[in-house]
Amino acid sequence: MELQSVITCPECGHSAYETMPTDACQYIYDCKGCHHRMKPIKGKCCVYCSYGSAPCPPIQEERDLLRRLER
Repeated sequence: MELQSVITCPECGHSAYETMPTDACQYIYDCKGCHHRMKPIKGKCCVYCSYGSAPCPPIQEERDLLRRLER
């Protein structure tokens, strides 16, 4: 499971390397560049799935489970 993600602000483009929580989705993230408060895009569970380079751990687990069931 990937726990690191690069989250990119949609307002200023600032990117930050962050460690994602493993036990829950993160709904709010404040940009370290411009302080814009990011919230999930409609249809996404969290800010990492919306603006990150990797989906959050709960979504990664779900995806891995579905792959195993398809075999």
